[in-house]
Amino acid sequence: MIILALETSCDETSAAVVRDGVVIASVVSSQIKLHTEYGGVVPELATREHLRNLMPVTRAALTASGLALAEMDAIAVTQGPGLPSALLMGLKAAQALAYAARKPLLGVNHHEAHLYSAWITGTPARAEWGSFAPTVSLVVSGGHTLLVHLRGLLDHRLLGSTCDDAAGECFDKTAKMIGLPYPGGPEMDRLGAEGNPVAYEFPRPLIDAPNDDFSFSGLKTSVRYFLRDHPGVLDQRKSLCDLCASVQAAIVDVLVAKTIRAARRLGAQCVTASGGVACNSALRRQLTAACSKNRLALRLAAPSYCTDNAAMVAILAERKLTQGAAPLPWNAEIKPGWEIA
Repeated sequence: MIILALETSCDETSAAVVRDGVVIASVVSSQIKLHTEYGGVVPELATREHLRNLMPVTRAALTASGLALAEMDAIAVTQGPGLPSALLMGLKAAQALAYAARKPLLGVNHHEAHLYSAWITGTPARAEWGSFAPTVSLVVSGGHTLLVHLRGLLDHRLLGSTCDDAAGECFDKTAKMIGLPYPGGPEMDRLGAEGNPVAYEFPRPLIDAPNDDFSFSGLKTSVRYFLRDHPGVLDQRKSLCDLCASVQAAIVDVLVAKTIRAARRLGAQCVTASGGVACNSALRRQLTAACSKNRLALRLAAPSYCTDNAAMVAILAERKLTQGAAPLPWNAEIKPGWEIA
């Protein structure tokens, strides 16, 4: 089976071609430079860039695959969740391609695509469904923080999510307070590598709560008050790096503790982490150590598949189609608030 997929849920325009579980072409056009001066994603600008880039990116993916649109077995697209206007660009483009080529169209949940991206591995990248085991998965990015129990392939249930800010949102907003450029998460990771993670004490919200939910707005507020009460902390590189390391440690400690606790409670054999924040070096390092200590297998999504991409959409769509998933009707609409089940 050969799938062409499009992804436009936020600020990356991406197209990919997957054949029999192998990624044979993946093209991503990032908008980071466009949004940097605004300190965050501007939906109207993101939508215009998707409109400008969708067809060139799609053509580039088809060219890289060496295949024509007519050779696709199906078209897949991120249907939600995401920025409504951005999602609309991808869905309408996918509908046009599917209609023109007379191919079935499948809508994919963005969270679910991230969830299963941890099984994309190797060179060339391929889906390793044969290694599937009962799993607790952490899906963490700027827009969502989820814990999911995977009882089997395509058999999952949501354990918990964020009550307010997502972990990636907390990274970016605290980084903005500190004066770091957008996106702040990677910059905080870089500076934090030089700092002392116990230099300053910040709260670990809900870390001991008897549930699988997250909350990061209180941590963000704590950083704001800390900066108010310590006006000189940003003047020296050492204290700046210590601050970044300490804030990062507070976020990562919560993510790791709640993930491992859920895995042990449910008797999972494996833990996965995916989504943009799964690129964070401290998170990857602490999850690796915690899983080793608790004798859990660990699958970390490759950095290229942590951020938004169409390859993960195509991989999941192919699997769903082989399992008998129904194509979308021609009049299907976007689902901006489509939560994972």
